[in-house]
Amino acid sequence: MTEYLFNSIAAAYDMWFEEHPIIYQSELRALETFIPPEGSGLDIGTGTGRFAEHLGIKTGIEPAPNMAERARNKGIAVKQVRAEKLPFADELFDFALMVTIDCFLDNLDAAYWEAYRVLKPNGRLISGMLDKNGALARQYRQEKSDESVYSKACFHTPEETKAKLQKVGFKDIEFCQTLVNPNPVTVEKPQPGYGKGSFVVIKGVRPNSSHSL
Repeated sequence: MTEYLFNSIAAAYDMWFEEHPIIYQSELRALETFIPPEGSGLDIGTGTGRFAEHLGIKTGIEPAPNMAERARNKGIAVKQVRAEKLPFADELFDFALMVTIDCFLDNLDAAYWEAYRVLKPNGRLISGMLDKNGALARQYRQEKSDESVYSKACFHTPEETKAKLQKVGFKDIEFCQTLVNPNPVTVEKPQPGYGKGSFVVIKGVRPNSSHSL
C-alpha cells in the first residue's frame, strides 16, 4: 500500500513544496476557486497538511503516520485511516477536499462514495488531480522508478473522474485548471475547463434530494 512509501518521504514531501512555491501557489489558487467561503471541511488524504493549513480546513484523514504527525503539528486534527472507510457520521461536512490522491487509492470508487456519504446536502467535493494527459503526468510516468511515489500512481482523465462522480450521485460538476506551463515562472491564474493545464480541479455537489447510500 502506498501509505508505507509516503511514510518514508514525509520530510522530503514537505521540502518539495518549499522548493517549488510557484507550483504550490498555482495549485492553491485553483483549489480556492471552488472552496466555499465558510463551513466545515474535511481534507481526505491530507498528507503533511500543506493544503489544509492554507485553506483553513481543521479536520483530515491520513494513513501514513509520519505524514499525519506533520499535519497535526500544523494544527490539523488528523485521524490515521484510509479514504475508503471514513470514521465520520453521515452528512457531517460542508465540503471535502482531495488533492492528488485519486491516483494512489486502492479503491477510488469507494473513496468517492464515502466522501458523498459524509457531505451534507448541497455539500461539495473538491478534487485536485494531475490530468492523465497533461505534461506533468506524462513526465512522471516517464521518470518513475521503484523509489518514486509515482511508481504506484494510476492517473485519471477529467472525463473518467466526472463519470465516477456522476455514478456516485454528484451533480453540478465544474472544472478549472492550472499549470498550463508545467514549470511556471510566475503563479498562474486558474482557467475554466480542462485540456490545457496539468493540474485540474473538479467540483461536484451532493444534491438535496439524493439516493440512499
